[in-house]
Amino acid sequence: MALMTWNDALSVKVGEFDDQHKKLVNLVNNLHDAMKSGQGKEMIGKTLTALIDYTQKHFAAEERLMKQHCYPEYEEHKKEHNMLVLKVLDFKTGFEAGKAPLTQDVLTFLRDWVVKHIQGIDKKYGVFFNSKGVK
Repeated sequence: MALMTWNDALSVKVGEFDDQHKKLVNLVNNLHDAMKSGQGKEMIGKTLTALIDYTQKHFAAEERLMKQHCYPEYEEHKKEHNMLVLKVLDFKTGFEAGKAPLTQDVLTFLRDWVVKHIQGIDKKYGVFFNSKGVK
């Protein structure tokens, strides 16, 4: 059973970003599945690498659209993005130094961040972008 299930509560009503958020939910679920099958430690490095790649592309896309439409909460949103990037890089640095992050810690952090960020912060830009004709 998946740890997280995509549902309308996670939708920001912007197709491009919903599709990208679904990939993030899948990333969290893949790590969860690996943990359940005893492969969490083997999967953590791949997950962190994929998460770094994801955040670079996804955050750039969100921020580009925010700038294009003069999103009033851009700076606050960008700070949230930067905090996640720093946390993931911290996990990755520890992993590469042989101080493997606890898979459960990473999983819990990601799950909580996804729900809090998407449902709290991203939902705000969804309404804003929709009002600008972005669906």
